[in-house]
Amino acid sequence: MSRVRADEEEYWHSSKFRAFTFDDEDDELSQLKESKRAVNSLWDIVDDDDDDLERVSWSGEPVGSISWSIKETASGSTSSLDGRDSSVQKGSSSYAALPKQASSYSLSSLFKGRNKLPSFQSLSDALSDSGVKNYAPELRRPRAEYKDYSSDWSPKDTVRRMQRGKVCSLERFRSLQDKLVLLDEAVAGHDGNVITAVLIFLKRTLRREILFRELEVRQVALCHLIHFLRETGEQKFLLDLLRFLDRTEEVALSQYREHLNIQDVEKRREFLKGCIGLPFSAEDTSHIQDHYTLLERQIIIEANDRHLEMAGQSELFRKYPRKASILNMPLVTTLFYSCFYHYTEAEGMFSSPANLKKTFKIPDKQYVLTALAARAKLRAWGDVDALLTTKNWLGYTKKKAPIGFHRVVEILQRNSAPVQVLQEYVRLVEDVETRLNLATKYKCHDVVIETYRDLKDRIQLTAYKCKVERGSADEEKINSILNN
Repeated sequence: MSRVRADEEEYWHSSKFRAFTFDDEDDELSQLKESKRAVNSLWDIVDDDDDDLERVSWSGEPVGSISWSIKETASGSTSSLDGRDSSVQKGSSSYAALPKQASSYSLSSLFKGRNKLPSFQSLSDALSDSGVKNYAPELRRPRAEYKDYSSDWSPKDTVRRMQRGKVCSLERFRSLQDKLVLLDEAVAGHDGNVITAVLIFLKRTLRREILFRELEVRQVALCHLIHFLRETGEQKFLLDLLRFLDRTEEVALSQYREHLNIQDVEKRREFLKGCIGLPFSAEDTSHIQDHYTLLERQIIIEANDRHLEMAGQSELFRKYPRKASILNMPLVTTLFYSCFYHYTEAEGMFSSPANLKKTFKIPDKQYVLTALAARAKLRAWGDVDALLTTKNWLGYTKKKAPIGFHRVVEILQRNSAPVQVLQEYVRLVEDVETRLNLATKYKCHDVVIETYRDLKDRIQLTAYKCKVERGSADEEKINSILNN
C-alpha cells in the first residue's frame, strides 16, 4: 500500500500541471481559464501544421494522445459539440485520478493521417482498424437525409415515399387542386393506409361541404372514409356525409346502431320504438319492429321470473336456478329459455314458447331443434316424444322430425338419454347405412340385429354376435334368427 501511494505521489509531482483541488481557492480562476483555453483550442490543433507543438489537458496528458481522444469521445458521445466545454470542466476531477498514459501521438496526426513516429498508422488504416472504429466520432448526416422535411416533393413522389414508410409532411399542399391531386395519386397507388392518411389530412383541412362534394365523384376514397368513420365512431360526421349523399337507409341504420351504446333497458326500448319510423327498407323495418317487440317481451318475462325466483314459489327455479338475465338476448336464446322454464304455459302467455313461435314466425325446423334441446336437457323424454309426434286428419299418429331423426339421436345422446329412448329414434332413421352406424356407435344392439335380419346378411350377423355379451338376450336373439 505504501508503494502504491508513493507511485501516486510521484505521478502528481511529475505532472506538467498541478491537479485541481478545492483547497486551492486562490488559483481556481486561473485553472478554469487555462482548462477552457485547452479545450477551445481543439480546432486549432486540427488546423495547425506544427505537429511538434504538444498540448496538454487538465490531467496532464498530451491533448493529441490516443487515450485523451478515447476519453473525449466516450464522455461526449451523448452531448452536443457546444456542450463539451462544460463536460470537460465537470469531469476534470475524474481525469486527474487516472494514471498518466505515455504517448507521443497528437490529435492533428490522427485527423491528418501524419505519422509522428514511423509506427503510427495512416487515417485509412486507423478507420479500417476495428479498435479505432468503436471510438471514431460520428459524422454529421448529409443534407440529403433531411429532404423529407425541406424539399418540395410532388404529390406522386409524396405518395411513393409514404408507401415506403417514410415520413412526409402534407402541410405544404395548401391549394384545393394540390390536395385533390394528392388524393388521386393515393387512390391510384392502391394502398389503403396511404389513402386513409390523405383522407384524414383532407378532413382536417377542408370544409365539409367541399370535401363531400369532391368525394362524391371519387367512390373509392368515399368508401375508405365511410369505413374509417365507422371504425373510429365519429357518428355525427358520418351522418352528415350520408345525408349529403342522400343515402337515407344508411342514415337510418347508423342511427339504429346507436342502441348498442345504451345500457339502460327502458331507454333502449324507447330508442328502438323511435327507430321504427326511420326510413328503412321494408325488410329492415320488419326486423326493427321484431327487435322492439322482443325486448318488450323480455322485460315482462324478466320481471315475472325474478319475482318467482326470489319468492321461491317455483320448484323448477329452485332446482335449476337462472344463470343470467334474459334481457337483450337473441330470439333463439329467448325461445330456449321459454322452452326450459315455461314449456307448459298456454299460448296466451307472453312467456309461452307457442306464443313466441307465432309472434315472431319461427320456422318449424328452428322451433323443434330449440325445444328438443331444452326438454332433453331436463330429461323430459315424454315431452320429446310429444314434440316429435304428429296426428293426421284420420286420427293416426306418427313420428316426424323436420330436422331429421339422425340429429334427434345426436341431441338425445348428448343429454345422456337411455338406450331404450335412443333405440326408438334410431329405428326411424331411413338411410340403412346411417342407421347401422348410429346403432353400432351408441350400442343399440336390437337395432343392429333387426337391420341385419331385414337385409338377410348372415355373415354380418354372425360377426356381430362376437360383439354382444355372452349369454345375454341379444345373443339368444341372434341365435334364434340364425337357426330360422
